[in-house]
Amino acid sequence: MTSRTLRRRLHHGDVDGQIHEHLETPGLNGLGEPLLGNYECDDRNSEEYSDDERRKERLHWTLLFSHLITQWAQWLANIVLGSGSLLGRLLPLHSNTQNGQSKKNFPHLSPMQEERLRILKRRLEVPFDGSCVEHQDALKQLWRLAFPDRELPSLKSELWKEMGWQGPDPSTDFRGGGFISLENLIFFAKKYPESFQRLLHKQDGSRAEWEYPFAVAGINISFMLAQMLDLQSGKPNSLAGMQFLELLREDEMAFDDLYCVAFQMMDAQWLAKHASYMEFNDVLKSTRVQLERELALEDLSSVKDLPAYNLLRK
Repeated sequence: MTSRTLRRRLHHGDVDGQIHEHLETPGLNGLGEPLLGNYECDDRNSEEYSDDERRKERLHWTLLFSHLITQWAQWLANIVLGSGSLLGRLLPLHSNTQNGQSKKNFPHLSPMQEERLRILKRRLEVPFDGSCVEHQDALKQLWRLAFPDRELPSLKSELWKEMGWQGPDPSTDFRGGGFISLENLIFFAKKYPESFQRLLHKQDGSRAEWEYPFAVAGINISFMLAQMLDLQSGKPNSLAGMQFLELLREDEMAFDDLYCVAFQMMDAQWLAKHASYMEFNDVLKSTRVQLERELALEDLSSVKDLPAYNLLRK
């Protein structure tokens, strides 16, 4: 492991303080946003550690309150701007003129799109289960893809931290992410191996001393995408969600491809902002805004049409 791979050895537990607790939760549906946990650095004295912990605790509650406000605002917007309201009819969320005719807010889905959407929603509902052999095998596959020349460690080993898991047991990090977040990481490693390796080992740009943990960042990106695309609702009614349905027409793996774009985009934002660990959630929000803008562009038929797709290298 080189110094560029891990700038500093980092350790921390879950945000709620329940370290290594196995949570029997559903997948992405109905859960709050999974925030990165609190790292502590080995070389800080106890006084600095105490001050840092208090600062992180304040940050945690600030982020939690902000997230509740966001959920309330989204709920209110659905009431005010919903398709059944007066404003919803006067201010449609999405329309496009083609051959002189205005399309409806929600695009007509072909049977193939409907089926692909159903499959994706089923994937989002699957929690990660550390006792499931299939899920254990997926973790092992990810390790082999990330470190092809290294011996596979046991499922509970300090070596997993080198991939950016928070502790020696990766299964404790999934929380709201679900099994799909592990599938996303595997897809990224297989389809875009060069970009995957460069992000894993933090090879691009001038990096912060306190970097974001790669694997846990990936879980956060999966969760962010599911929220942004409004995939927990019956049918997406956000602009980004409806545009995504068009992408499903051309690519059954559009969610996974979009995940790879979002991860690469997040790292580019990270470097542009000269960000450090405590700013990760701000960078993730900026990434969401940029991705929503690109999804709003005209004439998108596949993920490859997004400008940020050019950041990826195979």
